[in-house]
Order: sequence, then structure tokens, then C-alpha cells
Amino acid sequence: MPEGPEIRRAADALHDHIGGRRLDDAWFAFPELADQAGSLIGREVRAVDSWGKALLTRLDDGRVLYSHNQLYGVWKLHDAEREPDTQRSLRVRLTAGNRMASLYSASDVSLWEEGRLHEHPFLSRLGPDLLTHDVTVDTIVERLMDPRWRGRRLGGLLLDQSLVAGLGNYLRSEILFFAALSHRSRPVDLSDDKRRELAEQMLALTRRSYETGGVTNRDDWAAADRREGRSRRRWRFAAFEREGLPCHRCERRIEKLSVASRRLYRCPSCQPD
Repeated sequence: MPEGPEIRRAADALHDHIGGRRLDDAWFAFPELADQAGSLIGREVRAVDSWGKALLTRLDDGRVLYSHNQLYGVWKLHDAEREPDTQRSLRVRLTAGNRMASLYSASDVSLWEEGRLHEHPFLSRLGPDLLTHDVTVDTIVERLMDPRWRGRRLGGLLLDQSLVAGLGNYLRSEILFFAALSHRSRPVDLSDDKRRELAEQMLALTRRSYETGGVTNRDDWAAADRREGRSRRRWRFAAFEREGLPCHRCERRIEKLSVASRRLYRCPSCQPD
């Protein structure tokens, strides 16, 4: 499933396609939204951003189109003369001049007044988005030590979107690897310096994945893997999906665990329990 960086890149692409343009048409497959489609005509798409795994298309009248791709949803960007080649079910279509944005397969779509977004049943449970909400290292450190989260093991906590939004399974493994921390560690057990290092890795690796299209590995380590002929799936990450391969730091074999019902990859030497 896409994580925060992939969703933010999708939001950027949607913004580049129809942002700053007025809608000439809108269509919804959902009866509760179909009656409101006409009210979107003439409205300017002011911005498109993300919050966790949700896309927020902001209009100039203060309304926001919320959409969540879930497992199979996807926005396809195209012109009016070129219908996407897909067997998916069309859920939403926005038209601005000759440009169209079509959402397929998603079922979680709704229109909200911007001032009421905090009431949304999904968004109201999310922490700040690491790529959208100007989160700082200090912000993360403060949240890690909040009584709600300070005593929880990192293996489960880093997947909890109420702490911060946007982290998922591959980022969890990569953050713990680069911070040299066990998934069993708790924020309260860490030194101030180690907590800050964890927060720095959470922010830096999320941003790096966003900027590189999903690569979190160090450049020199990735280059060494490419010289060995390894696939992108292997050199993209430093730990995730590298079970049985040598750790880049110590050459101990990376192992695969199941933590919080999700795959986790770690070096048992660099990240001891």
C-alpha cells in the first residue's frame, strides 16, 4: 500500500494537472455527491495536498474534496480526448478545460467545508502530516514523549497514524535501521540524544522518499548494490525487503520479523533487543 511520500507525490501531480484552473464539469458516481456536482462548476482548484493517505482537493469557495485511495484507488490524469485504458470503476471525474482528473476504484470520497475538516471521522484521528504540516524535529520529540505514546514500543508506535501521519511499513523498518533502534524500544527508555536522532530519521527519511520517488537507501550503499546487479527492489532500501542479505554497516544478515502483524526487517547486530 502507498505510504505518505507516494500519496504526496500523487497530490502534487493532481495539483500540477488542474491546480489554479476552474472546473468546467464534475461528475460523481456516489448519489450523495452527484447532487452537488453542479455547484463545483466554475470553482477554482486552489491547491491539492495530502494528509496521511488522504488527498485534499481545495476549492476557492472554502470547500475541500476528500478522497482516500484505500487499497486500489488511483487518480488518472489525462486530456479530454484520451480516455484512460483501464477496467477499473470510475468514481469521480473533474474537468478543467481540456484536462481531466479521474478517480477509479476508491469508495471513500466526500465534500467538506474547510473549517469542519477536523470533524472528519478519519482525519480527526490523525497526527500532523510529516510532508504537509511543517512538522519539525522538536514537534516529533515532543509527541514521542506525550503520555499517549511515550510508553509504547516503536514497532507498533511508528505505524500509529495518530502520532504522525504518513509513516507505513517500509518507512518503519528504514527509520529503525538508520536510527539503530530495536522495534522493542520505547521513547521513554531512550536518551534525549537518541530520541532526537529517531525524530530526525522519521522526518529525513520521509522527505528523502518523497524527493527520490521511494528510495531511502544511502547513495553509496545503493550504488554498491547496483554494481552487484541487484534489482531496484533490493537497492531501493537499506533494510526493508533485504532478508538474508548482508547489512551495509556490519555485514550481519538482515532478518525478517512480524511485528504488529506487519513485516519488519532489521539487522540483529545493529539493532539488538
